[in-house]
Amino acid sequence: MATANKIGKSLQRLYVGNLPWTVGHQELRAYFKEFGRVSYANVVFDKKTGCSRGYGFVAFSDIKPIERIESEQKHVLEGNYLNVQKA
Repeated sequence: MATANKIGKSLQRLYVGNLPWTVGHQELRAYFKEFGRVSYANVVFDKKTGCSRGYGFVAFSDIKPIERIESEQKHVLEGNYLNVQKA
């Protein structure tokens, strides 16, 4: 039982690849918000150019949104099929 409580309090993270260069933190959060409460959404940007590196991370405080996300076969954001994996 102690492990279930520990998992519930830790963040459940996802790696999201193949992001369109036009997607920022807010767009990433908005897409995944439909699956559950997003703790944070972060797109990785190149420090020199300021351009998106095409991937990011999304975290949830609960495992249920992750399960719903994994059960969907395809995730499309602004025309790109996203590569979504547990981080």
